[in-house]
Amino acid sequence: MKIKPYNRAAAVEYARRWAFGRNPAYYDFNNIGGDCTNFASQCIYAGAKIMNFTPTFGWYYKSVNDRTPSWTGVQYLYNFLTGNEGIGPFAEETSLDKLEAGDIVQLGTATGDFYHSPVVVGFSRGRILVAAHTYDAFNKPLNSYTFGKARGIHILGVREND
Repeated sequence: MKIKPYNRAAAVEYARRWAFGRNPAYYDFNNIGGDCTNFASQCIYAGAKIMNFTPTFGWYYKSVNDRTPSWTGVQYLYNFLTGNEGIGPFAEETSLDKLEAGDIVQLGTATGDFYHSPVVVGFSRGRILVAAHTYDAFNKPLNSYTFGKARGIHILGVREND
């Protein structure tokens, strides 16, 4: 297995293109729990170009009824990215000041129930700017959200078969 770089520019460009729209290749989960992690996964896929087709614990989307929990679930995406030792993107949890464009921030309650997965798209005057679905946004300052806790998910690279 070899590691290739994660294409952060492609992830951010995807976020810019689809922040206020919906890619018809993917189901819109807005009315059934929210579309934020689905959108985050789409952005990550734009930068990784590889899915992990391991049933249940991988990270892929074929259709609304054929996808892994990690594609659309906040905690499941975190679990996949930080625990993935196989094909596809892999990441580590990090402090917000170590994030780069194309990384993910997850917002949660003070007790650690994480519920939102915005995508980092840039920085301005020391502020993190994000894109998100459900409440559609692009270049929105992270500090304009109300949350109890935030964790950064820094994507380290993408594994692919030789």
